Amino acid sequence: MKDEYVLGIESSCDETSASILLNGKEILSNVISTQIATHIQYGGVMPEIASRLHLENIGFVLKECFEKAKIDPSQLTCVAVTGKPGLIGALHIGCLAAKTISAYYNIPIINVHHLAGHIYANEFAGDFKFPLLAIVASGGNSELVYMKDHLNFKIIGETLDDAIGESLDKVARELGLPYPGGVAIDKLTKDHNIETFKLSKVKASGFNLSYSGLKSSLIRDIRARKEKGELDEEMVKKYAFSVEKAFVDQLLDKALLAAEKYQVKQIIMGGGVSANSYLREQILARGGKKYEILIPPLWCTTDNAAMIAKIGYRMYKNGIRDSLDFSPKASEELGYR
Repeated sequence: MKDEYVLGIESSCDETSASILLNGKEILSNVISTQIATHIQYGGVMPEIASRLHLENIGFVLKECFEKAKIDPSQLTCVAVTGKPGLIGALHIGCLAAKTISAYYNIPIINVHHLAGHIYANEFAGDFKFPLLAIVASGGNSELVYMKDHLNFKIIGETLDDAIGESLDKVARELGLPYPGGVAIDKLTKDHNIETFKLSKVKASGFNLSYSGLKSSLIRDIRARKEKGELDEEMVKKYAFSVEKAFVDQLLDKALLAAEKYQVKQIIMGGGVSANSYLREQILARGGKKYEILIPPLWCTTDNAAMIAKIGYRMYKNGIRDSLDFSPKASEELGYR
């Protein structure tokens, strides 16, 4: 059989990435240019700056991607690109690069949903066993997704307000921790043996989630302690683990209820927050006896093009193609393709 090479391109937020996947399994290259050092001074991602940096970096990233893979662009089978959701200006850069390659080499182009990429990052850890429940947890998304087969996504629960990663970042900022806040909180609380505050249980219907109210309440409490001069290092650590535990526990409470109702065989995770050590520890401790747990490798929890190439190959083999006139979308719900 002829080898099949899929080029993946990712530019939805603050990472410019390109990857080449051989026959859907072997990663020949996965180049990532991160913008964190630039955005850290603003305490978060600045969309206009992100777009400009993608434009500056995309050519260099693609060049290095092909050099590391040791193939010529003419050998490509197809190109898969993140076209939704994300920062609209940032998405346009990746999509323009992908469309140019597709048109010049006359190869198929596939418009990939970013969250589907995070879900399929798990295939770098093992095979899917259906039906399964996917926990998607990132800076902009918190969703529980039921899958009865490949590329069949049904959202059964989602945040009613803020995403878990966004909420962690905002509380971390109030505590004086650096961006990205979720990563800083995780580093600070690695031992998981820290006294926590007693926090209110959040009520959300069905399998839905809610983080905004608890986040706002904690921020008000932190500010009050600051005014009294009570926010020392130990107090910061106590707040950090309290918020991490409360947010993760809510996510897992709902996920395990959903897994039981839908009688899944497997639970998988995706998104930047899936790198959180407390979440990884607890999903294995609480769900590992009843369900097979699949966790993506740490390198694949943040935005990268290997996961885009992975699902792109799956879509290509299923006969999915897109025309060159598709438009990137800042927001679109994950659904069946």
